[in-house]
Amino acid sequence: MGLFGTSGIRRVFDGGLIQLALKVGLAVGRVYGRVVIGRDTRTSGSALEHAVISGVLASGASCTDIGILPTPTVAFAARKFGAGIMITASHNPPEYNGIKLINPDGAAFDASQRQQIEDLVKGNSVTTARWDKIVASQQLKGVIEEHTERILKDFPDGLKLKVVVDAGGGAAYFITPYLLRRMGAEVVTINCALTGVFPRDAEPTEANLEELLRVVRESGAALGIAHDGDAGRMMAVDDKGRFIPGDKLLVLLARELGAEEVVTTVDASMAIDEVGFRVLKTKVGDIYVSEELRGGGDFGGEPSGSWVFPTISLCPDGIYAAAQLATMANRGRLSPLIDELPSYPILRGSLRSEGGMTPVLEERLMTLEPLSVGRIDGLKLNFGDGWLLIRPSGTEPKIRVTAEAKSQARLRQLFDSAVKLIKES
Repeated sequence: MGLFGTSGIRRVFDGGLIQLALKVGLAVGRVYGRVVIGRDTRTSGSALEHAVISGVLASGASCTDIGILPTPTVAFAARKFGAGIMITASHNPPEYNGIKLINPDGAAFDASQRQQIEDLVKGNSVTTARWDKIVASQQLKGVIEEHTERILKDFPDGLKLKVVVDAGGGAAYFITPYLLRRMGAEVVTINCALTGVFPRDAEPTEANLEELLRVVRESGAALGIAHDGDAGRMMAVDDKGRFIPGDKLLVLLARELGAEEVVTTVDASMAIDEVGFRVLKTKVGDIYVSEELRGGGDFGGEPSGSWVFPTISLCPDGIYAAAQLATMANRGRLSPLIDELPSYPILRGSLRSEGGMTPVLEERLMTLEPLSVGRIDGLKLNFGDGWLLIRPSGTEPKIRVTAEAKSQARLRQLFDSAVKLIKES
């Protein structure tokens, strides 16, 4: 199995991850020279960060520590360095941690860059520098203010609305409330304290945001904002206290930007193809969306809540997305805009699996008699009235199953059929 998944390195925290972090730091330092590093709020973050810093410094490179910050803020700082490193496991549970490697343009390391680092780590081919070539680590303050000021340039008009922010105990605990207050909003915060252990599941799905849904309704807020552990993701709740599906958020944000060409993932709703954009679909994972946007496109994102604004950065920026959505809500209620969008029932789930996609599973899935099959990422089975996507997770030992159909009954049939075949295989 490769060192990197679809979003960097993620593992349950243990001594092996600490040793790996030291080697990754050595490799990145040797190749990229000047490195900036930040981390999310996990209890293991400081230990893992210091292991990476030790590796970077031991290689003879310089390393600047900017503390607990969201991934998009670290990516914003990386524009002045050879590379950025973020210590996070994003939306994984708190016992996990990991390492994201970021280019100066905000995009995650591409396949060739990841392979280079992996080869250096596995080959133990990076030696430490001479003692007299090693420099001390540095600290840099004020990065939140710089990121905030850059976002404010795009949103000069003041807000006059109430927003509820649920940072999930993650790295956006300060910056999103701070930004929205700077924009003029009245901000109510929940789960915006540093505990190191997330008070709710870090992934901002509807099932995990019951408190946010309730507080938006009870407070009469115009909008609710939710982040994952590192704020690469932003999901939202409308003025009626309803969770806004990611597929609809994608359309809302793309329309607000006046986008013509939109990059999204193969698990996005077929409704996106019906609203007038030129749509290009990639493998699941914001890294693939960002890579595609390097070659063009006005906006990109995936339904899980990663939104990429290429005029700012190729890193998914949940902070910028929050400002964009709040600006829309300030002009008028979001609920009518959401209700007028085409909508089909969609269901996402996963099954634990160490084996991943196998020839036996593929053969059995073909018994569902799809009209066509896509292989961009796993298997996408297309039917006249819906589709199924079955793919191995890039971050956990699971098989992901997504289904969409034009009726609830057909959705249930497709999803249940896939799950049954996976279990039998």
